[in-house]
Amino acid sequence: MIEIVDSARCTGCNICVRACPTNVFDAVQDAAPRIARQDDCQTCFMCELYCPEDALFVAPQIEPMPAGEGGKLGNTLFGHYRRAVGWGRARQSTANQDASYELLVRAH
Repeated sequence: MIEIVDSARCTGCNICVRACPTNVFDAVQDAAPRIARQDDCQTCFMCELYCPEDALFVAPQIEPMPAGEGGKLGNTLFGHYRRAVGWGRARQSTANQDASYELLVRAH
């Protein structure tokens, strides 16, 4: 579930607003987008994936974090999904490490 938009990292490009399939964010003029409908988040990670500044944190659980817990997150968690899949500047794609295609070969 989307938990944090880091206003210090965010450039206000609103790519996350456009990438979100469930309209979770509201664009805010001259500021970081606001998480307006957190309960609508499907934990698809699209906003975090497309954020060029790694300014978002999407938690893998589908329930919101307890109030105040988000402030305890370290900076390494921002953009963790983008790093895991190799998206972004100076990152190596991990697509060649995905062996799930072997399941299809074995099924035939």
